[in-house]
Parts: sequence; C-alpha cells; structure tokens
Amino acid sequence: MAAPPASADAAPSPLQSAVAPDVPGRPAEQTETACEDRSNAGSLDRLFPPVGTGRSPRKRTTSQCKSEPPLLRTSKRTIYTAGRPPWYNEHGTQSKEAFAIGLGGGSASGKTTVARMIIEALDVPWVVLLSMDSFYKVLTQQQQEQAACNNFNFDHPDAFDFDLIISTLKKLKQGRSVQIPIYDFTTHSRKKDWKTLYGANVIIFEGIMAFADKTLLELLDMKIFVDTDSDIRLVRRLRRDISERGRDIEGVIKQYNKFVKPAFDQYIQPTMRLADIVVPRGSGNTVAIDLIVQHVHSQLEERKLRWDMAALASAHQCHPLPQTLSVLKSTPQVLVHPVLKLPYSTIRDKETSRDEFIFYSKRLMRLLIEHALSFLPFQDCTVQTPQGQDYVGKCYAGKQITGVSILRAGETMEPALRAVCKDVRIGTILIQTNQLTGEPELHYLRLPKDISDDHVILMDCTVSTGAAAMMAVRVLLDHDVPEDKIFLLSLLMAEMGVHSVAYAFPRVRIITTAVDKRVNDLFRIIPGIGNFGDRYFGTDAVPDGSDEEETASVG
Repeated sequence: MAAPPASADAAPSPLQSAVAPDVPGRPAEQTETACEDRSNAGSLDRLFPPVGTGRSPRKRTTSQCKSEPPLLRTSKRTIYTAGRPPWYNEHGTQSKEAFAIGLGGGSASGKTTVARMIIEALDVPWVVLLSMDSFYKVLTQQQQEQAACNNFNFDHPDAFDFDLIISTLKKLKQGRSVQIPIYDFTTHSRKKDWKTLYGANVIIFEGIMAFADKTLLELLDMKIFVDTDSDIRLVRRLRRDISERGRDIEGVIKQYNKFVKPAFDQYIQPTMRLADIVVPRGSGNTVAIDLIVQHVHSQLEERKLRWDMAALASAHQCHPLPQTLSVLKSTPQVLVHPVLKLPYSTIRDKETSRDEFIFYSKRLMRLLIEHALSFLPFQDCTVQTPQGQDYVGKCYAGKQITGVSILRAGETMEPALRAVCKDVRIGTILIQTNQLTGEPELHYLRLPKDISDDHVILMDCTVSTGAAAMMAVRVLLDHDVPEDKIFLLSLLMAEMGVHSVAYAFPRVRIITTAVDKRVNDLFRIIPGIGNFGDRYFGTDAVPDGSDEEETASVG
C-alpha cells in the first residue's frame, strides 16, 4: 500500500526494492534543455506548498502527438486515452471525481516509462497521460532568439505556463473537455493545432516541475517522485539529443552542466520531500509500481465509478412528464388509418418487412423533425413577391442549425434533417455500453467547428434509460453549446428516459413521437419497437430481442 503523504520537513521514504536499470529503448521524458543563464535567486515558495490538504481526485489526460492513436494496447486490453468518464448520476453530473497522480523527477529520469507501466498495470479502460512538455510558455521575440542559440533555460519554473496547467486540470475535474497545446521542440513554439482531451478514471500528470506550484500540488491525489541516478540521466540525454535533435556531445554536456544540473539541484530535487512515494531507479522498481497500482485500485473501488442504473430508474417514478417534453400530435397520419398502413402502427408491428419498416420510419422522422423546427426562434422578415408586393413572413433567428446523431440508429434520421434544413451541418457521436459495468462510454466524436453558437438537434431513434442521451448532451455542453439550444429528438422514448434527461438538463427541449410507460428488467422499452438498428439495417438481432441502443448505447 502506498505510504501516507510526507510532511514538508520529513525526509523522503523510498520504497526499498531490488532495482534494474530502465528498459532501453523506452521513451525518455522530452523536456527542453536549451538554456539561458538566469539568476538562481528565485524564491522557493512555489516549490513547497502545504502538504496534506485533502483535495478531491482528478481527471486525466494524454499529451499525445496527432499521429498517435488515442489508445494504448496492452497484452490484456485496449486502454482509451482520449475518452469520456462514463460515470454520471441521475443529475447529469459527475458522480465521483477521477484519481490524479503526479509524476515528478529530473529530466530523462524515466517518468514517461513509469507512467506507461502504471497505466498498463492498472488495467482500467479510461486512462490518459498529460505531459507538462505541452505547457511551455509562448516565447517573446527576444526569447525565441535566445532559444535558437540554445541560450534559453527551459528547465526553470518560469518556462512553464502554470496558469494554463491549473485551469486545464480544473476543467478536467469538472468533467469538461479541454484544449491541449502541441509543442514543437524544433521551433520552440506552440503549433497551430490543439488537441481535445476528456477526463477518465485516472489522470497521470508528469513533468520535471510537477510539484513546483502550490495550487497544482493541491490538485494531485498521489505524488510520485522518480529518482534516477544523475549519470544514467545524462547518458539518456546524450543518446536522445544526439540521435533525435542533431546535437554534438560537447554541446549537450555544456548545456547539462550550465542549465539542467543546476535546475535539478535548485528546483527539482527539493520537491522529493513532497512526494508520497519515491521510486528509486525508475521503471526497474517493479515492487514500487505494484504498490502504487494496488493503492490506486483501492481508491477507485472506494469511489465506485459505476453507472447506477437502479438509481436512475427509481429517481423519478410517479412524477408528471416534464414541460420540456413535446410529443408529436397523435393524428391519424401518425397512429393508424382504417385503410392506409401508417407510420406508428407499421413500425411497431413485428411482421413488418424491412422495406416497409424503413419507408414508414423515414416518414415518421420527417414529421418529427418538421415538428421540432417549430420550436426554433423566428423573427419577422419582409420579402417582395413577383407581383411587386411586400409580404411579411418569418425567418430563422439563430446563427445556424447543426444535427448530431448518436450512432448507429441516430444516423438514420440525418437524411430527413437534410431534406428540410438546407446546408445543415452534421456531427456524430458513438456511445457504447460496457457490458461488464453497464456504463455508457464515449468511443468516437466528430463535431463541426464553432458549434457553440448553433441550435443543435441531437438525434437518436429510441431512448429508454436516457444514459446515452445524457452523455451526448454532456458532450455538447462541454463544447459550450448552451443547454437551451439543444433539442433531443427520438422516435420513441420511455418515461424513465424522459425524466432522466429532463431532470439532469431541465432546459433541453425533448421531442418525440411517442412515450411508452415501462421498461423491463433489462431496461428495454415496453411495448417498444424492438431493435431499431437491426430492423432498419437488416442486421442479426440480439438473442433477447433487445432494443439496439440498450446494447450499443444504453439509450
């Protein structure tokens, strides 16, 4: 089990274990080491924040280059490194915070390797690694010139944008998406493109100055210092800078002696006393890593990061349907006709052929979307007719309409939206249910740019529990779409799903063609329309005949 937090005055208490050198070929930390001969008289105040302040856990994120896929494959499973924390309660908020681990240590001490070993050993599905290397400050013109001549000190606390680091971690703690800068080590500048990251079950934040700010330190639930011999760190730097950055041996040694080593002695090594655990010799210390993993597992168990479907089901029993719900008027065109076979009676019929199911589903979708458009804001506008007369009518008063479909069933509603909204923009979200935990999990997201000013029509064909819909709404809110500009459209909803979404997001407009009263023990809508995706796409049905989105995305 991990050792308790050490006081600021206490000596470090490393875990004793047999140690082997770090595995060759593993990526060492990519911290800038070009330098400026700065004064070392800076105050150590920010290096010694008060220890022991009880802070809630954090979320985690990975600073990956754009070419890397957002996942880490291990021998046991695929770990998603740019995902969405799956645990939201019936209020639509994060039920528990994630667990934040801080990894500090000198340059080339093996922090990244230790972080990856922890990630693999944890074996939890949603883990992201946030590197401090992404948060170097934007340099002035003078500083750019110094950096180009290797005369800017990137190993000083002032080289990092701590305000951006702290605000990023705070947003992740709130369950919001964040934009992470991409740092170019060749030009010593931030690239134009930024990465979008979400929280996860565990956050690992690593960097040479990971413990160098009071506020930042308070955000970490566990602090680990990777202590590697200086000779080993120097050899790693030589190998990296010569092979990857085209520098000569003399230049690397000069930089190390002038900037890197003094910075370690003054700013980094003193923070060892702030660590809860010191890992001597980095990745070779498997005993220490095993203890760390055991402690994190116990913390995750205490937080019970699970989707509480029972709480969701019982939260709003016997409540009247919310005022934000609008059900398409039950005209004969929607329900039944003595001669014609019409939409709802047809798509509910298990004997309906696939061709007829598709035809009448599309007709119902068109009616639903046209009904939904009536809730958009309109303003008077005057046009001139071909006869030269003015006519006062109505026109859309917003900036733009964007449709977002929850895959896979939701994408069947896109043609109907395009048919009535010219030049509408379309985004997609893939949310699937973890069959072991019952948690909805975000696997894929593609949204148009600058969506925050749009009215967004969120489409899913059936909604039973509301879990997938709630997560999709949460994702839109994370992208700064106002809650009252989100319209949730579904062909069929269960009362449970209506209540769940409306209670969590009371300003979201919910629009459907019908609401069924019950869900069964497997959270399938009763009487329902069956597995919409299988019936529409002609795929094999699930053995229990369940609705698609309760198996792919617990709707």
